[in-house]
Amino acid sequence: MALIVQKFGGTSVANTERIFNVADIVTKTAAAGNQVVVVVSAQGDTTDDFIEKAGEITSNPPAREMDVLLSAGEQISMALLAMAINKLGYHATSLTGWQAGIETDLSYGSARIRKVEPRRIRSLLDKNRIVIVAGFQGINSHDSITTLGRGGSDTTAVAIAAALGADLCQIYTDVDGVYTADPRIVPGAKKLDEITYDEMLELATLGAQVLHNRSVEMAKKYNIDLEVVSSLTRNPGTKVKEVTSVEKMIISGVACDKDTARVSVMGIPDEPGKAFRLFSLLSKNNINIDIIIQSIGRENTKDISFTVTRGQLAETMKLLEENQERLHYTGVSCQEGIAKLSIVGAGMTSTPGVAAKMFEALSDAQVNIRMISTSEIKISVLINEDEAQRAMRAVHDKFFG
Repeated sequence: MALIVQKFGGTSVANTERIFNVADIVTKTAAAGNQVVVVVSAQGDTTDDFIEKAGEITSNPPAREMDVLLSAGEQISMALLAMAINKLGYHATSLTGWQAGIETDLSYGSARIRKVEPRRIRSLLDKNRIVIVAGFQGINSHDSITTLGRGGSDTTAVAIAAALGADLCQIYTDVDGVYTADPRIVPGAKKLDEITYDEMLELATLGAQVLHNRSVEMAKKYNIDLEVVSSLTRNPGTKVKEVTSVEKMIISGVACDKDTARVSVMGIPDEPGKAFRLFSLLSKNNINIDIIIQSIGRENTKDISFTVTRGQLAETMKLLEENQERLHYTGVSCQEGIAKLSIVGAGMTSTPGVAAKMFEALSDAQVNIRMISTSEIKISVLINEDEAQRAMRAVHDKFFG
């Protein structure tokens, strides 16, 4: 008998028909002799609808109350699914995040799980119950409901799998698995049978929307067997693991992130500690920095460019303008309308010429590169947003065509 955690996303439980489809998957897993814990997201666009409703009341709702509101979406899903499973003749019990023992830090809107105390889940499993847990939520030390941010149900599922020592954690979505690129953008994208944690983490961070990056981090940390599979087709999915057994491709995927803006700080004194002052200021204000490029010093000054998410651009510019005298720079500018295109693959570490091949594809497609960042298993470039789709297809065809 195996213990399996199954997570179902919003499209998988979007309506009554799909809820019963999920109930069928879950009960068949249980009928095969497995203990099953299910984690569910809010139905369809419920979370967006709740955000819109809050906006009708106030343009600046308290963060605590927003978490109370948004957590209701998953509670609706868990109750409806429990009803469907019980109707099929199985015993199911639904639990909110706090009832399932999920404890978080004090943040609202993007809380992090501090620990999972699964005693109640274990007790229900011992009674041959199917346990359904509301994803995306927990409770903090002030006994207030918190939410984990977009994609947080993935993280909930992996955290519960780790706490229970589950044999498998399955992430059910509306796609068949992890592809070499978004199949909605690149028609020739190929489904991967396996991918490493590191590759999946990079793809998730760089814009691939199949798995939440924090869930992959946790799966790697606790060595959780992870599988991405479709709830609609039920075809074999993609296994995410430490080491893959398939012949290693040069790259595993191409990802594009349009939630990117570039900031350039000009005329910084070319002296020790100036970059530290700049980035420590941003860090203290929770501004997440990605690509960084520093120019060669000239006339005792240097320019530093970096990227932030578009949602943090306004705050970043405000901080820099308020601290110009302290940072001693001469000017600052920003640019939206850009995208970050990346290739990811553990195979590139032992294969020369990968960057040249990517740049050749972009050159052939007449796409201009604005910034470049590299690591052992990824190469990222900044390009114009309106060229992103053409660039993504060109790079994918160069490696997989």
